[in-house]
Amino acid sequence: MIELYTWSTPNGRKASIMLEECGLPYRVHKIDINKGEQHTPEFLAINPNGKIPAIVDPQGPEGKPFSLFESGAILVYLAGKTGRFLPGSVAGKYEALQWLMFQMGGVGPMFGQAHHFLRAKEPVPYGIERYGNETRRLYGVMDAHLATRPYFAGEYSIADIAIYPWVARHDWHKVELAGFPHVKRWYDSVGARPGVARGMAVP
Repeated sequence: MIELYTWSTPNGRKASIMLEECGLPYRVHKIDINKGEQHTPEFLAINPNGKIPAIVDPQGPEGKPFSLFESGAILVYLAGKTGRFLPGSVAGKYEALQWLMFQMGGVGPMFGQAHHFLRAKEPVPYGIERYGNETRRLYGVMDAHLATRPYFAGEYSIADIAIYPWVARHDWHKVELAGFPHVKRWYDSVGARPGVARGMAVP
């Protein structure tokens, strides 16, 4: 059984959605980041960067226990372990990884900054404008891409699993999905998957 260390954030939910979609048994360990539990010695022994999520797979490579952090790495690892949600063709695989990197390098950091400035107790107009504009630009990139395909890599993959929990917080970054119809169609389709719904409810 895989040990999942997580909290109710978009990055945490990426891991729980993947575990649910793959049908892998796992045990949830709640790491309350509001209480600083990500900085305890016990958790830092699993993830020295002090961020969630992290996993420990008792049946890792060569049958040995294996710890892993960084949500994108966890998705790639679980796809490799199960042979699911990463296209089999070389081109398809790298297209999915390309959009995973888009989420890791763009969507996550920029949406996260938009969340921070839009929800700050004291408004910072420069931060609101900068990250709000970049967030809307990224939605535009996604909308244009999804106009020609149902999912980011053509078929449902770890790219969709990575991006969905961030788009699920569109209200936090003041984005109306009606303005991005192809993203909305994709969002509704992914959200209708039972494994996604279960993963979004963790912890």
